[in-house]
Amino acid sequence: MAALGWLTPRRRSATARSVLAGEAAAEAARKSSQTIEALEAQELTAPAVEREFPVAGDERAAAFFDLDNTVMQGAAIFHFGRGLYKRKFFQRRELARFAWQQAWFRLAGVEDPEHMQDVRESALSIVQGHRVSELMSIGEEIYDEYMADRIWPGTRALAQAHLDAGQKVWLVTAAPVETATIIARRLGLTGALGTVAESVDGVYTGRLVGEPLHGPAKAEAVRALAAAEGLDLSRCAAYSDSHNDIPMLSLVGHPYAINPDTKLRKHARQRDWRLRDYRTGRKAAKVGIPAAAGVGALAGGTAAAVALHRRRR
Repeated sequence: MAALGWLTPRRRSATARSVLAGEAAAEAARKSSQTIEALEAQELTAPAVEREFPVAGDERAAAFFDLDNTVMQGAAIFHFGRGLYKRKFFQRRELARFAWQQAWFRLAGVEDPEHMQDVRESALSIVQGHRVSELMSIGEEIYDEYMADRIWPGTRALAQAHLDAGQKVWLVTAAPVETATIIARRLGLTGALGTVAESVDGVYTGRLVGEPLHGPAKAEAVRALAAAEGLDLSRCAAYSDSHNDIPMLSLVGHPYAINPDTKLRKHARQRDWRLRDYRTGRKAAKVGIPAAAGVGALAGGTAAAVALHRRRR
């Protein structure tokens, strides 16, 4: 076995230089560990730098906007009914009902299901027997008369920010799809999802196709459109004022509460959603809103002040 002794490493005493090298390596390791821990702690405590939104050039992202009291002050179907009354489509008694429901909606800031159902049934009976092309032409006139000056400038700025980023922007509303399409086109948006009234040979029958696009139905419409358009909903944004639209807002990665009712405001705060209220010109509760929206908020507040002054006079 002695012949194999050369295979066994000989124990040698550490020289002063080797001791020094070992100690230096250990000290360097300890310091590097401390440095790593400090950097990790700094990353955890440092405020996150929010990514610019909307992301320019992200073609798999889009924005979905509720219409009533989000993009437009009040309900589009009420404004439409006012225009039809002017054209003698129905009598003063129906107009009084429309006016009361619109006033309630504006003051309460929430949708009453019974009011909305009553309005839908009235609207369907009013348009029954009329041609789709006729109502589309009238709808263009009604937009200019009653809707154009009721667009919230701040919400309009948000929509424009998405368009400027190269993204598609859709209205999603319980209003008739024809009315919603007119509004979307006038605002330069991509298109609209709305309630579809049945027509045969271009004439309204007075019935709906399915049900009104409201609540969960909006979420289903957005999900279907996203699948057809190849969108990634986690990169999309949705905007609404109503707690009825929580299903739609919950679908996307960037939900916004705009002019929110009480229930939506509470829900949004619990989930750290962004808030924006143009009814009083208040600033957003969260950062990350496009800068153009700030200009819109100021314009919205100014418009509200002018309108209030006119009413008082």
